[in-house]
Amino acid sequence: MSRTLRVGVIGGGIGGVALAGALAQQGIEVRLFERANAFGEVGAGIQMTPNAVKVLQRLGLGDALRDVAFIPQAIVGRNWDTARENFRTPLSGVCEELYGAPFYHVHRADLHHILTTLLPAGSARLSTACVGVRQQRDGAVAAFEDGSEFEADLIVGADGVRSIVREQLFGAQEPRFTGNMCFRAVVPFEAMPEFVSPDSSFWLGPHAHVVTYYVRQGAAVNIVAVAETQQWVEESWNAKSSREELLACFEGWHPNLVRLFERADSVFKWGLFDRDPMQTWSRGNITLLGDAAHPMLPFLSQGAAMAIEDGYVLAQSLAAHGIDIASALRDYEAERLPRTSRVQLESRERGRTYHLPSAFAQHKRDLIYKFKSYLNPQASGIQANWVYAYNANDFVPRVDCPVTLAAAN
Repeated sequence: MSRTLRVGVIGGGIGGVALAGALAQQGIEVRLFERANAFGEVGAGIQMTPNAVKVLQRLGLGDALRDVAFIPQAIVGRNWDTARENFRTPLSGVCEELYGAPFYHVHRADLHHILTTLLPAGSARLSTACVGVRQQRDGAVAAFEDGSEFEADLIVGADGVRSIVREQLFGAQEPRFTGNMCFRAVVPFEAMPEFVSPDSSFWLGPHAHVVTYYVRQGAAVNIVAVAETQQWVEESWNAKSSREELLACFEGWHPNLVRLFERADSVFKWGLFDRDPMQTWSRGNITLLGDAAHPMLPFLSQGAAMAIEDGYVLAQSLAAHGIDIASALRDYEAERLPRTSRVQLESRERGRTYHLPSAFAQHKRDLIYKFKSYLNPQASGIQANWVYAYNANDFVPRVDCPVTLAAAN
């Protein structure tokens, strides 16, 4: 008698919901467990780069995503003081041709809501905090704070940078504070202001940088402002800051940024912590996904994109291998570990490049940007063309003789 593959997903953020939706589309039984009492995301923007958009389109979410997105004209590097352009990487109308999908700016809450439309009715259990996982014969078990348990063929930890599942599998690992703190704010506007360009603007300065871009079809501007600090800052997106603290930290920066910061009513801050790439994400019938597997600095704007790619690839691998969980996880890691490790390491390197301390070092960097832009605008600036070109839809599991659940029973 045949049965359906059963998967438990711990964590209802962007990666966990993307995985659950992709599994459901493959006919795999999925249950998602989220500790919060309601689905929701922080009030912040997110850059949905072409590599992630290709997956969302394959999942059938392309139209819904486009309806809430803003399409930037370019990624533009600017001098922190003069606003001089150091590089310009065209995006609008170019990404579709080069990478097979557009580049979008969206609000995280809008993206999360769109992903939840993929969830089967009754598949998500809220207010359910995971306290542990364990391997058992032919499967795994997740235990929850309320005393309940869930048995599955596979348990996936998509529970973020402070992952309980990762700690259970590999032990406690304290992250390294990078010496950087990040402010975030979303500023609404009735009309697009003349002092914010319709681009993804990277303002690069000494020991700091700022990224600004529109979300919600131009109805708001997202601010991400990163500054070096000697003080430890909490690794939480919800730590309150203030307009005054933001302005003081970026005193003397270009007037256009100051005008934008002055309109920020709600400001948050968090510390940026770093972890080295892992050698494996899996133990038995338990694995990791997204920030639980590969937390990364935000300097390539790829945290959510990598989690979405992970979810799609893992769902495809499970669908192909059936009950052969070991082979499914083998192919999942073989596809995803090299890519996410490179993104982690190159994101770390961008942080050093963006924050050069001296005017001479900045000038030298900017000359290199200009030269590379002359040769190939897509390979200058943040140099993420190799990231965008990847297509998770091309993933093909290595299945010689698939083991089906029907055959295994």
